[in-house]
Amino acid sequence: MNILTGWLRTGCVAVILFAFTITQARAQLDKAAALALIKRVVPQRAVSFTVEALPQEEAKDVFEITANNGKIVLKGNNGVAVASALYYYLTEYGHCQITWNGSNLQLPAELPMPEKPVRKTTPYQYRYYLNYCTFNYSMSWWDWERWQKEIDWMALHGINMPLAVTGEEYTWYEVYKEMGFSDKDLADFFCGPAYFSWFWMGNLDGWGGPLPLSWMKSHKELQQKIVRQERALGMKPVLPAFTGHVPAAFRKKYPNAKLKTTNWTNGFADTYILDAEDPLFAEIGKRFLEKQTKLYGTDHLYSADTFNENEPPSDAPEYLSELSAKIYEGMRQADTAAVWVMQGWLFYSDRKFWHDPQIEALLKAVPDNKMILLDLAAEIEPVWKRTAAFYGKPWIWNMLNNFGGNVNLFGRLDGVASGPAAALHDTASGKLSGIGLTMEAIEQNPVIYELTMQHTWQTEPVELNAWLRKYARNRYGKDNDSLVKAWQILRKTAYNGKLIRDGAESIITGRPTFDSTTKWTRTLLNYPPQDLIPAWDLFIQAAGTGVKTDGFTYDLVDISRQVMANYALPLQAKWVKAFRTGDKQAFTRYSTEFLQLISDMDKLLATRKDFLLAPWLASARKWGTTPAEKALYEMNARDLITLWGDAESPLHEYANRQWSGLLNDFYKKRWQQFFTLLEESLKTGVAPDLKTFEYTISGWEWKWVNEQKAFPVVTTGDPVKVSQEMYRKYHHTIVAAYE
Repeated sequence: MNILTGWLRTGCVAVILFAFTITQARAQLDKAAALALIKRVVPQRAVSFTVEALPQEEAKDVFEITANNGKIVLKGNNGVAVASALYYYLTEYGHCQITWNGSNLQLPAELPMPEKPVRKTTPYQYRYYLNYCTFNYSMSWWDWERWQKEIDWMALHGINMPLAVTGEEYTWYEVYKEMGFSDKDLADFFCGPAYFSWFWMGNLDGWGGPLPLSWMKSHKELQQKIVRQERALGMKPVLPAFTGHVPAAFRKKYPNAKLKTTNWTNGFADTYILDAEDPLFAEIGKRFLEKQTKLYGTDHLYSADTFNENEPPSDAPEYLSELSAKIYEGMRQADTAAVWVMQGWLFYSDRKFWHDPQIEALLKAVPDNKMILLDLAAEIEPVWKRTAAFYGKPWIWNMLNNFGGNVNLFGRLDGVASGPAAALHDTASGKLSGIGLTMEAIEQNPVIYELTMQHTWQTEPVELNAWLRKYARNRYGKDNDSLVKAWQILRKTAYNGKLIRDGAESIITGRPTFDSTTKWTRTLLNYPPQDLIPAWDLFIQAAGTGVKTDGFTYDLVDISRQVMANYALPLQAKWVKAFRTGDKQAFTRYSTEFLQLISDMDKLLATRKDFLLAPWLASARKWGTTPAEKALYEMNARDLITLWGDAESPLHEYANRQWSGLLNDFYKKRWQQFFTLLEESLKTGVAPDLKTFEYTISGWEWKWVNEQKAFPVVTTGDPVKVSQEMYRKYHHTIVAAYE
């Protein structure tokens, strides 16, 4: 902090010196930071490890593991390499595992020593991490303790290029205040804390606000801790850059500015984009980067996404080329070493606009060594294959997998096991330079993220049979053939990646309907639901033999939840049929069973903190410094995972969650109101007014979003016993439902 404080006092010359100091220090291993990580990860065994430095090999990280005088020596060219060496040792020698959803760190009393040195060099210069959306769907309310844990997880998994956009709103606040904007001018610009991802990308203004200054200041400090820790471990954070999004008040302040409106088409008002041809564009871009560098330093990597899910006003290649050149020039004027890191999502999501001439024009206007492309969902559709490997730009193979933080079992195990290596060896892959994770949310499906990062230190495809056995051994504390068999079933069902883009949801989380699916509650599975049940059988059997690691109880609950969530669909079909045939008795029976299923799922999920609503709400309220701020943050937290916007939001259910508390207090109550409507219809013989119900229920949802209510922040019940209870209650019924 002394260097940082002094640098802040001495202005722009010191900025350059500070950035140079960071770069020089990063060329060498920060042993203190590496040792501190080891103490956090294995505090009781940290004395058994020592750390030594290795020289870097051609911009590629390298680590070694050796034994010396009864200690394990972890060598690396930086903290990420040393952390990777530690995780390699823990997984390969200690049979341990560290995931968001269950960890096993039961090392043997006598630590095994490597018989011969282990040396690994990564084929990937960059290992990228995070998506703008992750910062809200998962990280909205994180404090420093949670961030430090995540940074450790990044390092252990080889991440060296994390997106770092926390605190961006404070940078903009400082810039616009210096430009003469008042707090009143900015009040409807900054959004609430749960919506920054889309504010940063220019999709919306103001929603969920007004944003308190206390939030901006606290998150400026949080970002300074984040980037300091990342850099100490040898990471190069990717910071944001200006793409043209400006406040509505800009029209009055600069009446001659070339502004255009754009609309995200998801129920939000227009936002304002400053034309790249306007001289103010480069000036503001430079101001922003200079201010950001003073606050957070720089590693010369800048994220900028033009027209994210918004179409440009012209598809003329000349226009797009000029636009791209101007955005880069704005970065270059502030930092001659600037490298533009661009998400390639627009080429995937808006293919009707982005054809070869448009993509090529946008990319080729920037020097090849000044731009890195993120193939954001390469496991779903590799954009690099239809863009000549991004026309010569360095690019990164990323896995997206999860959208909105929805809770489901899903992934493409076989595709992820082979995809990165196949691209690496493909002569058409151009300047493939990295691998990464770009999920919209984390803290689910740990297997798919562990598998992706397995590629960090190897060039060949992952042999999935052997890898799944090792994964199960490390996760469950023993080599168990039945659980390996269960994972082969999961591989062929939930994790086969076929038919659907992302994981299916349960009809339970959809706004009440007679249909089997809704816009954002897509219930199409990528496997026959009955094919998942044998995996459930095997996990329940393993629970009976005493397997009870943290990872096992999470998986047991998650698989039980998925089987029950799937069962909601045939159960829905029964009460729909009963209603349509006028069978009151059957309707009462099946609608009651449907509601009971929701309650039983709530009871099951209450046994694991991973599936509780309460921590999400409580951590939001914790940031508030006044009752009004606490209420605002709770509203943001409730809204994002339900309506997403206001009562008329077309995005309702996009970020739905199967969480204890949310199931009983939101989804169940919503279905109860629908069933009351249908019961009245059966009584009177008058068709239900579904249009009025839609209007009424959205009003009820909006009221729920604005309520304040505490839920239990601690778990209730034993995850094994409750899973066994649900198995006894539902197994026969569910099997019969699919016969």
